[in-house]
Amino acid sequence: MMESELLIGGILFFTGALAGFIDSIVGGGGLISLPAIMLTNLPIATCLGTNKLSSVFGSGTAMINFAKNGLVNWSFLKWIMPFTLIVSMTGAYIAVYVPPTFLKPVIIALLLVVLVIVVMKKDWGAIYQVERMHGWKLVAYMGMAIIIALYDGFMGPGTGMFLIFYFLFMGYDFLGASGNAKALNTVSNFGSLVVFMMMDQVHYGYGLAVAAGQIIGATTGSKLAMAKGAGLVRVLFITMSLAMLLKLTYDYLLSQGII
Repeated sequence: MMESELLIGGILFFTGALAGFIDSIVGGGGLISLPAIMLTNLPIATCLGTNKLSSVFGSGTAMINFAKNGLVNWSFLKWIMPFTLIVSMTGAYIAVYVPPTFLKPVIIALLLVVLVIVVMKKDWGAIYQVERMHGWKLVAYMGMAIIIALYDGFMGPGTGMFLIFYFLFMGYDFLGASGNAKALNTVSNFGSLVVFMMMDQVHYGYGLAVAAGQIIGATTGSKLAMAKGAGLVRVLFITMSLAMLLKLTYDYLLSQGII
């Protein structure tokens, strides 16, 4: 029994490292870590909560590295973070009782739109061109961030990519978008985690095993992103968006008995 637990812990650690590396640059780490956690045969809600525990460490590590290099716009994020925290907690509470499968077709469609736009607009995200926001525009952007936070608490996969797209739309380059996305993602991960912990839906042993890997992976990934710049982030963003699109589409078709 002890050897089995050590083996599972080792697998989760290395899976977490890979997930943290990818997630720290472009998001999508949950595509790697959540299926690994689900192999332990924990209830789905516990898998989601355990994954959130590890994700807090991964996104938090990346956020710190990006912030140290001035790639997090705290003056804007400070207005959104409180709402992000509350809404992500609401989403996590709903997720415990309502299966999120009905949202998959919507997420697949949104990911396809994001992927097509980023591929077609080759110069998008190459330079920083953020305009000062106020009035209705500020409210609209805050509303978009709140919707993404609700989705992160409720379902999760693709949140990092949607946040990067969100910041690209605001005028950030890919590197700045990635840094700010990690900051908001850390808050939404933490909010979701609090709810899952309160409802006893977290396996701390497995979660911390993945978290240890995530810290190492996120440290390496965020430093590589800053060294290589927006070009690397764009390539990985397109690659992971395509991978997640194919994965979610396959899962949905399988669940509907189409394949």
